[in-house]
Amino acid sequence: MQTRSLVVPTIFLQAVVVLIGIGALALMLWEPHIEGRNAHATLFEIYFKDPFLAYAYFASIPFFVALYQAFKTLGYIRQNMAFSQVAVKALRTIKLCALALVGFVAVGELYILLGNSDDRAGGVFIGILITFGSLVAATAAAVFERILQNAVDMRSENDLTV
Repeated sequence: MQTRSLVVPTIFLQAVVVLIGIGALALMLWEPHIEGRNAHATLFEIYFKDPFLAYAYFASIPFFVALYQAFKTLGYIRQNMAFSQVAVKALRTIKLCALALVGFVAVGELYILLGNSDDRAGGVFIGILITFGSLVAATAAAVFERILQNAVDMRSENDLTV
């Protein structure tokens, strides 16, 4: 049985997750065109001659996987399946994606720091912000995963004793 009080907020949050994904994708596609060294470059030069940009696109995969898992988790909540093994698995995936993103950012930071760029501060600062946000997301997902796993275990124990 679904109640309206549970359906409306989860649909709203799912819409927010979708908007975050669309915004991130739009930023990733738009930003290389306005970057200083790409101001007068062709599309081929922007997208196929910059290994760091290719790496950034590859490293964004865990972010979008985590958004998809968050969308699915909200769907489980709306279907009254919040205390289920699939919700626990989705939270575990979000945690692993956040940690993978931290790893990708760390390698990107090394690329920036060891490169011959004169302006490293901006890239390093963005990397620190992304790392901090990813660590917060990983910690929150780990806490929720443990809480849900305990609830699922208690629920299964109660089902066995009844």
